Amino acid sequence: MLIELQDLGRSFGEREVLAGVTANVEKGDRIGIIGANGTGKTTLLRILCGELAPDTGTAAFARGVTCGYLEQTGRLEPGRDIYDTMRQAFSPALAAMQQQESLQKQLAHAAPDQIPAIEEQIARCIAVIDAMDAYNMDTQIRKVLNGMGFPENTWEKKAGVLSGGEQTRLRLARLLLERPDVLILDEPTNHLDLTTMDWLETYLKAYRGAVLVVSHDRYFLDAVCTRIWELAGKTIVTYKGNYSAYLPQREAADERQQKLHDAAVEKAAKLQDYIDRNLVRASTTKMAQSRRKQLEKLEIVDAPERPGRGLNFRFEYDIEPYEELVIMKGLTIRIGERTLLEPLDYTVRRGDKLVIAGPNGTGKSTLLQVLDGKRRPSGGMVRLGSGAKAGVFTQQQARRAGRVIDAIWNQYPRFTELEVRSHLARFGYRGEEVFKDCATLSGGEAARLRFAELALERPNLMFLDEPTNHLDIYMRESLTQALAAYTGTLLLVTHDRYLMQTLGCPILYLEDGKATFYRDFAALHAQDTAPAAPRAAAPKDAPARGGYGKEQRRRRAELRARIKALEDEIEDLGAHIVELENELNDPQVLRDHLLVRDKCDELDDARFHQQEKFDEWERLSEEQERLEAEDA
Repeated sequence: MLIELQDLGRSFGEREVLAGVTANVEKGDRIGIIGANGTGKTTLLRILCGELAPDTGTAAFARGVTCGYLEQTGRLEPGRDIYDTMRQAFSPALAAMQQQESLQKQLAHAAPDQIPAIEEQIARCIAVIDAMDAYNMDTQIRKVLNGMGFPENTWEKKAGVLSGGEQTRLRLARLLLERPDVLILDEPTNHLDLTTMDWLETYLKAYRGAVLVVSHDRYFLDAVCTRIWELAGKTIVTYKGNYSAYLPQREAADERQQKLHDAAVEKAAKLQDYIDRNLVRASTTKMAQSRRKQLEKLEIVDAPERPGRGLNFRFEYDIEPYEELVIMKGLTIRIGERTLLEPLDYTVRRGDKLVIAGPNGTGKSTLLQVLDGKRRPSGGMVRLGSGAKAGVFTQQQARRAGRVIDAIWNQYPRFTELEVRSHLARFGYRGEEVFKDCATLSGGEAARLRFAELALERPNLMFLDEPTNHLDIYMRESLTQALAAYTGTLLLVTHDRYLMQTLGCPILYLEDGKATFYRDFAALHAQDTAPAAPRAAAPKDAPARGGYGKEQRRRRAELRARIKALEDEIEDLGAHIVELENELNDPQVLRDHLLVRDKCDELDDARFHQQEKFDEWERLSEEQERLEAEDA
């Protein structure tokens, strides 16, 4: 065992952050630490690496265990170049080499009685050098620098001129070379591109020591971790397996706890009912008193309080746009002498989802800004189709004045306070949090507020730039589900591989000015040699080709299945509409004006969705008839 935590607690002033934390770290462990923002994950890491002492309990380390800690905010010596910064990881071995050289010179002139002591010192130096494999130092440095995205032509750059993201990568690269027994990482995938993240995952899976990592990157947690520590309610709950294995375990644990809570509450209610009915009756007073004692001793298990519960939101729209929604023709983007995008023809159609991915600095955000109209293209054109109603999420949310509740209320003054607060609660703003000053919001809080606004704007076309940045893992799950269920058109820039995988949509990979299209994340990850071709707008006068080959058979089968499903959905919606109309004629419903309003809203939604289904049914039926005519 490398580290053992026993009943550990830590407070800051009156605020208790950790309480009753009991866990252990074994050699070979790959532990992912998850939890909502502000629950004490970084505090726990600082205790684990010895930077912070617990107030109660113990954090016991095995003898000689070394810890390496990558904090989110750290510094490098600005005057050292990249390569020299990496050599610092071998400082003990470099010192041992110098000492060995000096000792070898002494040995050549030493008296016979001095030789054993000098040889013993040389052996100790060699042990240090061998332990760090310092004779292969240059090979190790090259391997890690290349893996972490630092090509050889950058190695002479000074650390002081690197961007914040580059400095974080360099600090991580140096820490990997130090090879401590316990590698403690705080959000290591921040600022990494897809290639670098893949390399890091492979490296960590083969790491000889233990790895503890705080991360909201669900794909990374799946790829690397063998255990999950969830930090909730000031303590740790341990789950076996990676993130995907943790999810059903957590749900099962929550379900068991909820059943125990419900059973205890039900028993308490029955005991209280018996006491109330029988305490004053002489014949049953003793039995009622006995029940009262049982009630006093009854322990009611707390209901599970899961961070992220209640974040049930959707993105919907009212206006159905035309088929061709974002049309690019010869689209070119340049900044100075640098070409970010060579001429591109592509059409995003109604209901499509498209991910824009690529290495850092290749112009992904710039491309999105051109598509949403914030920037002018250098050449060619971008046009939004008729009926497009766009909603935009930027990577950095602008600071704003006023309270959280005012951000919604000022735009929708007809809402009641209850309606505004209910809406904000879906995005994690509850109780007094709705009165927080917007200027004090963290990055994740500001992002949640913007998503709350987007949900009310009801756009049929969304441009999202790194939407999961700054969000905790629970909000990321909720957002991923909402985007996957969104039936509008979605264009987003993201490094979130879990989100890409869940959406299962085409990916535009931008690198060196070239746009390569892949059918989905799996194809991109495998670097499929047959990427999906860009889809240009089809000429209106292009004649349909005859014949009834494999592709036509597949399409006709798809049409039959979808048309049958649509007919069933239209029928179900029709029955629901009749049911709602009958309820609105019910005198009891009519007496409750709030219930009437809700029923009317539900009826409007049902009619709108039924019309959507009718429109799709007509369009697919026409396509089916055209294919049958071609076959004839």
